[in-house]
Amino acid sequence: MSQSHGLVPATGAGPATRAGSAERELLQSVVETARAIFGAAASSVLLHDQDADELVFQAVAGEGAESLVGSRFPAGRGLAGWVLVSGEPMVADDLRKQGRFARDVAKSTGYVPDALMAAPLAHRDQVLGVLEVLDPVPQSRSSLSELDLLALFARQAAAALAVVTERRREETPSAVRARSLELVTALRDVLLDGTAAPAPALREG
Repeated sequence: MSQSHGLVPATGAGPATRAGSAERELLQSVVETARAIFGAAASSVLLHDQDADELVFQAVAGEGAESLVGSRFPAGRGLAGWVLVSGEPMVADDLRKQGRFARDVAKSTGYVPDALMAAPLAHRDQVLGVLEVLDPVPQSRSSLSELDLLALFARQAAAALAVVTERRREETPSAVRARSLELVTALRDVLLDGTAAPAPALREG
């Protein structure tokens, strides 16, 4: 792309821009739950558009919710880009001291956080995107157990997203939506209990 800084409007129909309603509902529930659990100012899911090699804001809760969905930036930029490439979760207590932080991208969203937690949305051997939590409560920023919890939640969310996406071709929209809500409930239980629970199996028909 010709623009290499900041966000650009979503264009084209790459894999990360074709999410159906069930996927959108699932991802929106993920960001809303993550924001609530970590007491954050905002939370977002960015999916990797492999064709364009960009990260696309697919769901946002809190700051930027009305304007960010569909926006994209180069996948190699910022902390989200680092998490995508490394496949590792990370926390930054003070973004003013974090050299990888893409401040120009944050400014273009209208909200510049002070702290950030992020984890890869990894399923099997592929990183689908990144789950970010912006300005979580202070105790979450300095706790390794909280970062582990976010990473666990992100893995469960990625698995749920993969299942819903695969079954979208086989089931009616209402059935997929019902299954996605079941998966969201399981994900919330994972966050609240802090234990890894397998996502419920999707029924045929």
